[in-house]
Amino acid sequence: MTKGKFIKNMETGKIELHFDKADYQALSADQKRQIKSAYLWSRYAGAWVSRSTKNHYRAMQVIKALGLEDGGKTGERLSYEEELQRKSEKAEARAERMEAHADNAAKRAENLQAGFNNCRQDWSWVTQPNINSSSGRAFTNKRNKIIARYEKGFDEYRKSEYFQNRAKTARETASQAQLENPVYLHNRIQEGKAIVEKLKENIETIENKIHKIQNGEILKNWKDEIIKIENLEAALTENLENMEYEIDKLAFLENKFEETGGDTFSKENIKKGYIVEINGGPCEVLSAGPVNVKYKILEGGAKGFVLSGPYPIITKIIEAKETKKPETENLYNKGDILCAHRPADKSI
Repeated sequence: MTKGKFIKNMETGKIELHFDKADYQALSADQKRQIKSAYLWSRYAGAWVSRSTKNHYRAMQVIKALGLEDGGKTGERLSYEEELQRKSEKAEARAERMEAHADNAAKRAENLQAGFNNCRQDWSWVTQPNINSSSGRAFTNKRNKIIARYEKGFDEYRKSEYFQNRAKTARETASQAQLENPVYLHNRIQEGKAIVEKLKENIETIENKIHKIQNGEILKNWKDEIIKIENLEAALTENLENMEYEIDKLAFLENKFEETGGDTFSKENIKKGYIVEINGGPCEVLSAGPVNVKYKILEGGAKGFVLSGPYPIITKIIEAKETKKPETENLYNKGDILCAHRPADKSI
């Protein structure tokens, strides 16, 4: 067993590997390579921190291969809202760093190109031919250096643009604008409900296996290895913790969804034939299902296109005119006797 331990950090959702310096140096090159494949060194934590935050399969495989001691857990799991807030704060700080990098790159570019911009005011400086004399060669060398600095300045401008784009992306993350988009929230809620149902199935399956082992039954995994009850209990704890997190996340998203008014429209108040506003334009409702609405675009470049989507894509009802099925004329009366004839011999 390798000296060292692993700790589950509940606050970050990461797994940390802790070694004494001498114990880490004693590891083989292959063991260090395994660690680096699934972990990153964190000077802040003073430990190797897993690259993964949710699915720790690869990280746990490394722990199993090294035979590390279980050091338990540290910290408290953040609520989904607290997790988003922390993510927003980090994105805001990242945006500020990227903007500072962009400003510095722009200043470097300006300094690099200043010499050429001054010299080219005299066009003869640019067009003067190379003269093969000591003074001529000195002038040519100086001009080439100034032009080289000028060209290098474009690289710095490109860096500045790159950092500006990085800052813009970080600002968008920090703003949490997606939490005001009812369609985004609807889709995340549907995903969350599916995850909760899957976790319920996992918990039920694990509990059944634990019950069987407690009653003396021997269970084996797909590798034909005997399943230990302590491993099942650890898996049960993990699934229960994940269930708690997903339910908290689902409740937060549903509250945000209600705040946006995303639950305003449904099958109950949207009918076939209604003219509704979707993406700022009028659309005709072709069918209204339990979850999605099918519609035809009536204006713009996409006029005539038939699409479908969840009800939150509807922003308002323009015209509530329901299309009803035409009534079929009944040609028969109660008590009429009807006959069917075979085509071959006209028999009844």
